[in-house]
Amino acid sequence: MTDWPELEHEYFMNVVERLPLTIVRGKGARVWDEAGKEYLDFVGGWAVNSLGHCHPVVTKAITEQAQLLIHTSNQFYTVPQIRLARLLVENSCLDKVFFGNSGAEANEAAIKLARRYGQLNLDGAYEIITTLGSFHGRTLAMVAATGQEKFQKSFPPLPTGFVNVKYNSIGAIKSATTKRTCAVMIEPVQGEGGVNLPDDSYLAEVRAWCDQKGILLILDEIQTGIGRMGTLFAYEQYGVEPDIMTLAKGLGSGVAIGAILAKKKAAVFAPGEHGSTFGGNPLACAAGYATLKFIIDNDISGKVKTVGQYLSQGLEKLKPKFPFITEVRGRGLLVAMEFKSDIAPSLVTACLEGGLLVNQLKPNAIRFMPPLIIGNGEVDEALGILDSVLSAK
Repeated sequence: MTDWPELEHEYFMNVVERLPLTIVRGKGARVWDEAGKEYLDFVGGWAVNSLGHCHPVVTKAITEQAQLLIHTSNQFYTVPQIRLARLLVENSCLDKVFFGNSGAEANEAAIKLARRYGQLNLDGAYEIITTLGSFHGRTLAMVAATGQEKFQKSFPPLPTGFVNVKYNSIGAIKSATTKRTCAVMIEPVQGEGGVNLPDDSYLAEVRAWCDQKGILLILDEIQTGIGRMGTLFAYEQYGVEPDIMTLAKGLGSGVAIGAILAKKKAAVFAPGEHGSTFGGNPLACAAGYATLKFIIDNDISGKVKTVGQYLSQGLEKLKPKFPFITEVRGRGLLVAMEFKSDIAPSLVTACLEGGLLVNQLKPNAIRFMPPLIIGNGEVDEALGILDSVLSAK
């Protein structure tokens, strides 16, 4: 049997601390390694595999599109791109769409769009207020936007124009707003930062402040969008509408695609001011359309709300049995469990050995991001493995 990890060490840049698992096949919420061992996947490609692995509707769309047209460039119209753009607009509060290849690209586009808006409407304002604990991507600009020092410390000097302030504090945003501010950029729920939920009033207060100051509200829904929170988009749960929204991760259910959506007033790009060679290619858009339409037509968001509550309740029931669990938090199928000590690394490894894939969020916390199509039976299976692993701690 080929030693794939050894080959990886020889040829691949070591930028990820991988688990000792080589996945060769997936179906639904399950994957298999090269020896045929089965695992229940509660990582979901870091919240990417929204319909699970190799969902028939996605594989059919990819196969059929690959036989027709894979790529042309954005010099020409293509049908899958227009169909997906229309589906997104008709099912959101936004008016215009542009496609890229990732969440980082979508957020880069959002920053450029906000700065262009500032040039045209705010006397050249260019600063973006973001929050501590946020995560917006791995490009240099998005590292600067991300309010976590651990991502920033290796790459000085960082691009300027970003002000990181305390999350869930409208006072911090107000204090940071100046005549240079053109937008506020927030994750409705901070995913990579800890699955941190804001107060119910926070986003509404930010929206009101942006309206008062005439600046844009950008919502980074790369992890929270496409049904993961129990509604198609997280903003629906907070009674606000963004001026700009970014999407990626679950939009293609495993196929790389990102999107920026904007209200008409904020959609100020002129031809030549933004673009992408691969963004919005027919193959990715066909996958995105198939994924999004299936989620909408089958009320997957509503099912996520129900099964997500079941998961959170099941995790809460473990707390009395294991007093070293300090908190269970999240919404829908984005949930974290936090501990008194830094047991997450060993816990993730033990779950792996038991046939369950979970994500280390912090040294003292793990995260659950399963496919949106899981049911209560799979949740029970995961809870049983986790219970067994925790019992050994």
